[in-house]
Amino acid sequence: MTAAPRLTFFCELERAAFARLFAEPTVVDHVRALEAGVCVGVLDLSAERAAVLRRLSKAGVPLTAWLLLPEDQGYWFNINNYREAVARYAAFQEWTAEHGLIWRAIGLDIEFDMRDLRAILADRRQMARVMLRNLFDHQRRRRAVAAYHALAERIRADGYQTESYILPFALDERRIGATLLQRLTGLLDVPVDRELPMLYSSFLRPFGAGVLWIYGRDVQALAVGSTGGGVSVGGADRIAPLSWEELARDLRLAHRLCDTIAVFSLEGCVRAGYLERLRSFDWDAPVDLPVREAMQVERFRALLRSILWISARMPQITLAAVGASAVVWWAQRGPLTCRVFGRDERCSAFPCAVAPHPPCPLLPQGEKGEFGRPDG
Repeated sequence: MTAAPRLTFFCELERAAFARLFAEPTVVDHVRALEAGVCVGVLDLSAERAAVLRRLSKAGVPLTAWLLLPEDQGYWFNINNYREAVARYAAFQEWTAEHGLIWRAIGLDIEFDMRDLRAILADRRQMARVMLRNLFDHQRRRRAVAAYHALAERIRADGYQTESYILPFALDERRIGATLLQRLTGLLDVPVDRELPMLYSSFLRPFGAGVLWIYGRDVQALAVGSTGGGVSVGGADRIAPLSWEELARDLRLAHRLCDTIAVFSLEGCVRAGYLERLRSFDWDAPVDLPVREAMQVERFRALLRSILWISARMPQITLAAVGASAVVWWAQRGPLTCRVFGRDERCSAFPCAVAPHPPCPLLPQGEKGEFGRPDG
């Protein structure tokens, strides 16, 4: 029998709903029995939220601060709001000190800009504008990369572990050495102590289990979901949450891949009655491997990596193609002509423009000629 993995539950609730969730004593009891942590979406810096967090720390629940911004500032971190992200962390530190809060780690959620998402959902023609802006605004991207790298270093210097929540394609881009999708979407690759790719099978049906199995092989920690909850954008809240059977499958698959698992979300698990069932969960029970789905995901991933590989080497590929075309064009121009005594003669001594040039046999010994190409 293998040991149970380390569990963390994401919790993304407004202030009042957050207080109501943990006002129920059984919720804290279940979390403690599972020896799980809670990754709290810091939607506000209120005294009410701080009071609940102090109670959780007193109960021995490890806490991670999942930093978020107001929706009108983009909500998740990206290249558009790096200044707001830095300011948010400074305000968060003051709030933490004021209320005596204890954190195990600080989480950076690198995702799309909420403002761009809402604009695209309202008018799909905005997608081209957003992607072109992200793709060609190199200075903004450089500033954002520097700012987030500095922010991660500052968090570490303040004594916290850093972690990030990333989309799966970031793993492919990093392996290939590409940045095309990051540049199109406004995302970044920020070095942290621990990454959790968000492998939410509920959003990827019918291939979700295959995505989890394929992408989970390359990581040391991952997140499964969704059991419900989260921000409402693009109809995400209308997607059916994981059933108990689906959650059990995902947890067992994840446990075969790594020993650190996050579940989105705590409130969804409470609503569906999953927390109590997890207390007696058999992690070693048999699970059907998603072979067919994994094969389809693997094919898609191979295609994606090919595109990313080409995008990362486009300058070299373009230069090589231009050079090869020039050589072919030059070679196909035909033999050189040799101007002798005022007339053009074909010179068989030059079968190719790149061949060595021996003395022209049409010239008298010691005579010099002018070399040129035939017209047309």
